[in-house]
Amino acid sequence: ARTVMTYIAKKCGICFQPPSIILIYKEDNKDKTRQRIMPVRNFSKFSDCSLAAEQLKNNPRHKAYLEGVSLHQLKKLYSLLKGHLGGESLAESLEKFRQEETIDPEEDMNKLDDKELAKRKSIMDELFEKNRKKKDDPDFIYDIEVEFPQDELLESCGWDVESDEEI
Repeated sequence: ARTVMTYIAKKCGICFQPPSIILIYKEDNKDKTRQRIMPVRNFSKFSDCSLAAEQLKNNPRHKAYLEGVSLHQLKKLYSLLKGHLGGESLAESLEKFRQEETIDPEEDMNKLDDKELAKRKSIMDELFEKNRKKKDDPDFIYDIEVEFPQDELLESCGWDVESDEEI
């Protein structure tokens, strides 16, 4: 029987040029950290980020590697790319995404349609997950903003910032 490889996602980021999602991961029981580049194709500033994230996560070539990366996170990376394609700066895109992903405590959930309600619920689940996982969890994913030197492969990458602070 062939043993199934397990990949442990360490960091996931987006590279704008050429558009690709970069995964830093480790293979189970190996020390070496590896990098996987997943080119983003057929994606424009009019594309649907949720759809793109689902397609990538379910892509047979990448599925095993993306086990440990949440759909929410992939969607965020796509939204950063989308913003970039639309001429936004990384900071603007992050801010926009943050606003969309923030729950307004004053909001009347009863007035929301199903789609919006589902979105809020997934945000809450995500926040719950994020707070539940502590730093020493083996499956905790670090999303770190990294400035890479220009001559490196990961030129102009925006890393997903967020769970960097102490929880």
